[in-house]
Amino acid sequence: MPGDPGREAYLAEGNAQQARKRAAADALIRDHAGRLLLVNPTYKSGWDLPGGMAEGNEAPEDALRRELREELDLAVADLRFLVVDWVGPHGPWDDLLGFVFDAGVLSAEQVAGLKPVDEEISEHRFFKIPQALPLLPERQRARTVNALQVLDDGVPRYLRDGVAL
Repeated sequence: MPGDPGREAYLAEGNAQQARKRAAADALIRDHAGRLLLVNPTYKSGWDLPGGMAEGNEAPEDALRRELREELDLAVADLRFLVVDWVGPHGPWDDLLGFVFDAGVLSAEQVAGLKPVDEEISEHRFFKIPQALPLLPERQRARTVNALQVLDDGVPRYLRDGVAL
């Protein structure tokens, strides 16, 4: 019965015992030449797609919009879901749901105005896709390749450790 305090406490206890999942959300952002935007994080080696980790109870697309604002001062209104990847436990990390969204093509003015505004990003650069892919970590490269395929065929994908099922 809705509003029953005993029932609400029972459900809250069950909720507290459920597994928690980490979630990350990244963006495919291109310029008018079709080049892909990558960022160079200061807290790890190598390049990355723009985006980051969701905070508690934050929807992945909201996390992505927040990260783009915080790191590049970029406001993105429209996002299109491309890929979700379940990444199994690895190293010290539990499993993760990695989302990739299409954030579209930036105008020349937006490209000119891009700049890292957070200490987590040392630089950003647009790369031709064949140059960008080898710069990405293996897991993210697999997600990115699948997300680029979705841009071509329009069919969103569910991945498991980077492999389409």
